[in-house]
Amino acid sequence: MRRRDFITLLGGAAAAWPVAARAQQPALPVVGLINAGSPDASSVAAFHKGLNETGYIEGQNVTVEYHYLEGQYDRVPALAADLVRRRVAVIATPGATSATIAAKAATATIPIVFAVAEDPVKLGLVASLARPGSNLTGINFFSREVGAKRLGLLHDLVPKAVRVAVLVNPANASSAESTLRDVQEAAPIIGLQIHILNATTIAEIDAAFATLARERPDALFVGPDGFFSSRRVQFATLTARDKIPATYPNRDFVAAGGLMSYGADLADMNRQVGAYAGRLLKGAKPADLPVTQSTKFQLVINIQTARALGIEVPPTLLAIADEVIE
Repeated sequence: MRRRDFITLLGGAAAAWPVAARAQQPALPVVGLINAGSPDASSVAAFHKGLNETGYIEGQNVTVEYHYLEGQYDRVPALAADLVRRRVAVIATPGATSATIAAKAATATIPIVFAVAEDPVKLGLVASLARPGSNLTGINFFSREVGAKRLGLLHDLVPKAVRVAVLVNPANASSAESTLRDVQEAAPIIGLQIHILNATTIAEIDAAFATLARERPDALFVGPDGFFSSRRVQFATLTARDKIPATYPNRDFVAAGGLMSYGADLADMNRQVGAYAGRLLKGAKPADLPVTQSTKFQLVINIQTARALGIEVPPTLLAIADEVIE
C-alpha cells in the first residue's frame, strides 16, 4: 500500500470515529409538555428553572416537546395517545386539566406531572394528596377554589356593582363547571346577580363582548382557562373599549392591561412542574411524590387601567395588593 493511500485510509477512519461515537450515545429523554394556551416565554422560562433545579438543561441532557392547544381541546386525546405511543419519558400538563385527564386515560405507566386548579382527588387523578398511588402527581393551584374570594375583591373594587357577567369556556368543561358553581354560590352572599356567557373561540369572545355592550352589566368575571389567558391582549383591548371593569385569574392579564387579578402565581406553578418533571426523570415514582399545594397567591391591580375606567382604588385594596402596576 502506498503511503498516501494509507494516510488517506487512516484519516478517513479517524474522521469516522466521532460519528460512530455519536451514534452510540443514547438519545436524550423526552418530556412531552401540553399547555392549554399559546406559546409563552415566561412560562417556558419558569419550567426551565424547575428542570435546572434538578440538574436538567434542555438540549443538553433532556429534550422538551411543547404542544400548545390554543383552545382546541378536541386535540387532547389524539395528542396524549401520540405521546404515549412514542413512549416519552414524562408527560407534563401544567394548567391543562383536560390534558391531564386524557393522559391518565392513555397510560398507566408513563409518569405524568400535572398542575390543576381543583382538587385532584375529586377529579379522580390521585388516590390522595399525600400518597397519589398511581403514575400521576403534581401541583394543585386553587384557581377555582379562590373564585369566591376573587368575586369579593371585585365587589370591593367596584362596590356599586350589582350585575356581574361571568365568562367561561365550555370546551374546558371541568373548569367552566367548577367556576360557575363557586361563583353562583358566592354571589348571593355579597348581593350580586350573575349573568353567564360562553366563549370557545376568538370570534366568540368578540360576540360575548357584543352582548356585554348591549346588556351593560356592571362588571366582568373572566373564568380560569388557558385559551383565555392566551387571548389576554384581546380582553384588555375589549374591556378598555367598552369601559367595563373586569377581574382575571392571573397576573398575565393585568400585565397586558387588564384591571385586576387574584390567583396563584403561575410562574411558581410552572417552576414546580419543571422540578417535579426533573425528579421523575431521575427515577422518582409519582406514586410516592405527594401532590403539593400552591402557597403563592397574588392580588395584582393595574392603576393606569383603573384611572382610565374612572375607578378610584380603595386604600384597603392597595394595602393588601402584592403588586400595583403603574
